[in-house]
Amino acid sequence: MFSRAEIEHHDFTAVPVDRDIYLMDEKWIPEYEAYIDAIYAGNHPDPPGFISYASVRSIATDHLEISWYPNIHDRYHELLLRLPHCDFIVCVECRDIDEKPRIFVRSEWLDDLHRRPYSAFALVDAIGVKNALRAGNLAESRLVALRGALDEIAARQTQIAIFSFADSVLIKSHWTVGAFDTPVDYTYTPEMMIDLVEEVFSAFKIHLSLDCYACITQGFNEYSDGAIVHTSPSGHHISLNSLGLPFAQLLSIDHATHQAIRTGRHAAAELYLDQLYYRSLRWQYGFDRDGQPAGEYDAPLSHHPGQYYCLSLDLVRANLKGPEGREDLAAG
Repeated sequence: MFSRAEIEHHDFTAVPVDRDIYLMDEKWIPEYEAYIDAIYAGNHPDPPGFISYASVRSIATDHLEISWYPNIHDRYHELLLRLPHCDFIVCVECRDIDEKPRIFVRSEWLDDLHRRPYSAFALVDAIGVKNALRAGNLAESRLVALRGALDEIAARQTQIAIFSFADSVLIKSHWTVGAFDTPVDYTYTPEMMIDLVEEVFSAFKIHLSLDCYACITQGFNEYSDGAIVHTSPSGHHISLNSLGLPFAQLLSIDHATHQAIRTGRHAAAELYLDQLYYRSLRWQYGFDRDGQPAGEYDAPLSHHPGQYYCLSLDLVRANLKGPEGREDLAAG
């Protein structure tokens, strides 16, 4: 396999880090090797198979931490993934003919990436609940009215679930990546989470006279059965079907923002957006994405610290493109 001298082989522990690479299904190895041979024979063949854009971020003994880019055409969408050693086949590169490094992976692993559901999460917390309780301002009738408003928000969407507990609301949505050769479509619309958070903010303001803030993340969820939530037949067990980086990030970001505000590293904000979610939004041309206040947090399950951005809802609304890519969302 790949016996030509011009082809470099990179061991699992020595794959190129922080470089553009391609992920490819192992089934394309014979065709890709023939493609290289054809180029050296003086021909100009079309490259075989399908590629996935990626970059290796770190190397561990049993996995590679990878940034995967399922969409770089109409938004900058990055996901953090782990490629287990057992699903790694070979990594080759041919600099002589400007062929980028390609990691060939087990077919089942790559197919699962394109077919499985992923998740986006928002954690909304109300501000000033303790003071409102002490003042007797949270009568049961007001709480029931809030609950009803959350019911109405949840009823308008099919691919979300809303969980309310204490003074917090968790919003979970599902989306898929899909591929050309599958019936699964690319359904990632992170702007929808901004809409939902705004509706929840409004419900708290109307029914409890309380302001809120929210943390938002997106990414890989270990649950892949397609169900947003699981409820047992008895109704006494409810599972959020949530395990993985984006869910763990919520609490880590929430903790980091409280510390940063107390120590004066940044002011309080309405929205704290994980950087991968933040950069996946369709921003209007001219918006200074890198110039917004930001902070760091300990990213669970990752070898690198995470970053979040601090923004107001009005600022986000004023600078997002419209649903079809138009720069008119704020006007609508």
